[in-house]
Amino acid sequence: MARVVLSAFPMIDPEMYREVLGEAVDEPVDIEVAELGSTENLIAAAAGADAVVTDINTPVTAEALDRLDLRAVVRSAVGVDNVDVDAAANNGVTVTRVPDYCTDEVATHSVSLLLACLRSLKGYDDAVTAGGWSWEAGRPIRRVNASTIGFVSFGPIAKRAAEQIAGFDAELVAYDPFVDSEEMAEYGVEKASFDELFDRADHVVVYAPLTDATRGMVDADALGRLDEDSVVVNVSRGPVVDDDALLDALESGTVKGAGLDVLTEEPPEDDPLVGRDDTVVTPHAAWYSEEARDDLNRSGAADVAAVLNGDVPDGRVDPDADWL
Repeated sequence: MARVVLSAFPMIDPEMYREVLGEAVDEPVDIEVAELGSTENLIAAAAGADAVVTDINTPVTAEALDRLDLRAVVRSAVGVDNVDVDAAANNGVTVTRVPDYCTDEVATHSVSLLLACLRSLKGYDDAVTAGGWSWEAGRPIRRVNASTIGFVSFGPIAKRAAEQIAGFDAELVAYDPFVDSEEMAEYGVEKASFDELFDRADHVVVYAPLTDATRGMVDADALGRLDEDSVVVNVSRGPVVDDDALLDALESGTVKGAGLDVLTEEPPEDDPLVGRDDTVVTPHAAWYSEEARDDLNRSGAADVAAVLNGDVPDGRVDPDADWL
């Protein structure tokens, strides 16, 4: 009998896994749900398991992979920044992810955060709630179609966001060393270097995956190239943006506002970026719709089934991929 351990994380639906694995795998599959959240908990819960379906808060380290005898680690998300992919490969463990289950949702959320900050929606709502009724509460607001919006990384989510925001007639530029200018041009976007993007952009939306190369890449130097009416949106991973640098930029007025769906520490404890008048913070919810959650679980379960059946799963992560 195969054994699969699922993280007791709200995104992960045990009933969906039972349904899919019950239909797709010939041998019986024992599915257990466990509180993970740490390497120690993972090692204890997944001892003797063939596969583990993990969450964003559980580090799947080389130590865990060396001590366990897994066949698969399924990351129930787009990113795999909490999984040691190289160590998995060295141990013969297949790592999978679900790269496209929430493309439309995250793109829509990023545009929503951008527009909320640009149009000072939080400031207006707070002012009206306090008894005010003045358009001046949101000043200054600039026209969207007179601005340049920069995308840090230009993968599927950024491409969808470019399609969604095209109707606002803003100029669009993007930095991504893995996407050529011709492909960007298909979406009405101009390719730029990292420094050029921050020199030209009025507003910046961050989509980059978290890797050693991208950690802290949006730093004080980059933010210092923006102007006082700029908005910074992050829907990738919190550590891609330097927290201290962003806080300094907001407090100094270098940046007008920030829309953040991700933070360095989640959930936050005394994070100075939370609760500010000039920030809109959502709880890593950009991925969410009911349809996206169903797709996430069905695709993750199909990947587990493929590994148990000796097949190559659709969501396999290539340990030699350039973006890791």
